[in-house]
Amino acid sequence: MNTTPTQTKPFRFSLSQLLFGKPIATRDLEHQNVNRIVGLAVFASDALSSTAYATEEILFILALAGTSSAVLGISIPLSIAIAVLLTIVTISYRQTIYAYPNGGGAYIVARDNLGEVAAQIAGAALLTDYILTVAVSISSGVAQIASAFPVLLPFRVEIALLVILIMTLVNLRGVKESGTIFAIPTYFFLITMLLTLLVGLYRYFAGTLGVVTGVEMVETGTVQALTLFLILRAFSSGSAALTGIEAISNGITAFKEPRSHNAAVTLQWMSGILITIFLSITFLAHQIHAVPSEAETIISQLGRVIFGNGSILYLAIVAGTALILLMAANTSYADFPRLAALHAGDGFLPRQLTFRGGRLVFNWGVVTLATMASLLVIVMNARTTALIPLYAIGVFLSFTISQTGMVVRLRKIGRLKPGEKIQGLETVMAYDPRWRLKMVISGLGAVCTGIVMLIFAVTKFTSGAWFVILLIPVLVLAFFRVHHHYKAVARNLSLEKNGHDITTHPVQTVVLVDGVHAGTVDLVNFAKSLKHPWHAVHIGINPEKASKVSALWDAVIGEGELVVVPSPYRQLNRPIRTYIENLLLENPDTIVHVVVGHLAMETAWEQALHQNSVLIFNLALNGLERVVLTIVPHQIHRHQTEEGVVDRNVFTPADLRSN
Repeated sequence: MNTTPTQTKPFRFSLSQLLFGKPIATRDLEHQNVNRIVGLAVFASDALSSTAYATEEILFILALAGTSSAVLGISIPLSIAIAVLLTIVTISYRQTIYAYPNGGGAYIVARDNLGEVAAQIAGAALLTDYILTVAVSISSGVAQIASAFPVLLPFRVEIALLVILIMTLVNLRGVKESGTIFAIPTYFFLITMLLTLLVGLYRYFAGTLGVVTGVEMVETGTVQALTLFLILRAFSSGSAALTGIEAISNGITAFKEPRSHNAAVTLQWMSGILITIFLSITFLAHQIHAVPSEAETIISQLGRVIFGNGSILYLAIVAGTALILLMAANTSYADFPRLAALHAGDGFLPRQLTFRGGRLVFNWGVVTLATMASLLVIVMNARTTALIPLYAIGVFLSFTISQTGMVVRLRKIGRLKPGEKIQGLETVMAYDPRWRLKMVISGLGAVCTGIVMLIFAVTKFTSGAWFVILLIPVLVLAFFRVHHHYKAVARNLSLEKNGHDITTHPVQTVVLVDGVHAGTVDLVNFAKSLKHPWHAVHIGINPEKASKVSALWDAVIGEGELVVVPSPYRQLNRPIRTYIENLLLENPDTIVHVVVGHLAMETAWEQALHQNSVLIFNLALNGLERVVLTIVPHQIHRHQTEEGVVDRNVFTPADLRSN
C-alpha cells in the first residue's frame, strides 16, 4: 500500500506576530469594540490621571505667594470651582454623545454646525492636546517613580522614552487588546487611591492624621503678592483636571452597542470618580500641610503621612499613581489615530492616516503620536511643570467650539415643528421639546470653558502657552494647504477635465542593465514579450566594467543595441535622467518604458547587502511625463538546488567577474 507523505508547512518565526499578534480580518472590526468596564480603562485613564497632578499644580502657583496655611488653603475653593466646571462640561458632552453617536467630538460638531474653519481649529487643538497628554502623563508618571526611588531621577528622559515605546507596541496590537491589558493598572489605581482617601479621611475625623515632614520645598524666589491674577493662574493650572473629558465623545464607535448609551454611562462614571478623587486629594493635602516640591509629589506625601514611609500600602499608592499616569497616554493612543483618520478622510491630513494595519489599528496615527510625544519629552527633559503651560489650552478651545456648535444645533432644532426632521451634514435633527434647557446647558458650558481658556492663555502666556497659541493657527494653515493639494490632484484626475478617450502612443522600451547574468536574461525576455522597439542601457560608472559588459552582451545576448552612458562622476541618477529626457525630446509623442531588474532576496539582511539601485532609478525618473517604470524582480532562493538539478541562480565565473 503506497502512501503519500503529507507536506507540512515549515514553521517560520515571525517577530511581527510576536509583537503585534495575528492579523484581524476587516469583517471582525465590530468584534473589537469594548464594554463599559474596558472602556473606562481605555478612555478615562487620562482624566483620572490628572487628579495626580492637578492639586499639585494649584499649590505650585499659590506657593509663589508664600506657604502659609491661609494661602495654600485657597486650593480648596479653587478645587470646588473646578469641580463645578467639570460637572457642567460633563452634562454638555453627554448631550453631544447622544447627538453624534458616530463619535468625532468637537471636530464633527464644529464641522456640522460652525463650518470647516472651526472644525480644523478644533481638530488642531485636540491633536495638539493628545500629543501633550502623552508627554505630560508619562513624565508625571516617571516623576512618581522617582519620588519613591530618587536614584532614577537622572534617567527620567530615558525611562519616559522607554514607556512610550512600550505603549506604542501594545497599542499597535489593537484597541480591545490594549484596553484589556491596561484595565488592570487603571483599576489598581482606583482601588489603591480610594483606599488611601478613605483611610486618610477616617484618620482626619478620628484626629490621628499627622502632617508631612522632611519635604524640600520648591524654590519660588521672591514672595509675590496674593493677587487675583495669581489666583486665576492657580485656577487655570488646576483646570488640567478637565483634560480627557472629551475623549469618550471622540471614541463612541469603540463601544459596543448601544454605543451612545454605553459611552454616556461611562462618561458619568468617569466624572463622578474624578470629582471625588480630586476634591478629596485637595482637602487631605491641605490637612497634612503638603507643599509643592520638585523632589516629592503630593501623592507621595499623602501616602507617607497616611500609611508610613516605605510601607507596602505607601508603595502601592505610589505604584498605582505612577501606573495610571503612564496609562493615561492610552487615551491619546485611542483617540489621536481616530481623529487624525477623520481629518485625513476629509482631505486635511495625509491619506495614509486613514489606513488600518493588520490589527485594525490606524498604525500611521499611532506612530505619529509616539514620535511627536517623544520629541516633546526630550526637549522638555520630561519635566511635568515645564509641559503643563503648553497643556490644556487646546482642550478648553475644543470644549468651547464643541459646546458652541451644540448651541447652534439646538437652535436649529428649536425652529422645527413637533415631529419634523431634517438631515444635517452628520446626523438627522428632530424636534426636541427640551431644546431650550439643553441649549442653556451647552451655552453655559461654552461660556465657562471659553473664560477658562482665556484665563489660561493670559496667565500662562509667558510660561510657554504662547507656543500653543501660535502652533494651532499654523497647523490649521497646514491642514488647508494639504486640503488644497488633494483638491488640485482630484481636479487633475477628473475625467471631465481630461476627457476619457483612449489614445494609442508609440512606446520605446529601455532596459537598464548593470551586468550580464541570469537576471539580465529575464529583463530581455520581458522586453521582447512587449512587442515594442527596445534597447539596453548601461550606466558606465567604471569604464573597465562597461567594456566587459559590452563584450558579454554581444557574446551572450547577441541581439538588441546596448548603449553605454558615461558617468564620469560615478552617479546613477543624473545620467539616466538626462538620457531619458533626451529620448522624450527626440520623440514628443512616445511613451518611454523603462525596465529595471531587481535582485530580490529572501531576508531583509540579505537584501541590505545589495545596492538596490531600483530606488535610485525610481527617484531619478520621478516627475517625468510619458515615462513608465517597470521592475522585474529576479528571486534568489536559498537551499533551492536539489541533487542533479542545476540552479539557474548560480552565475558563471565570467559573469561574477563582470559584476
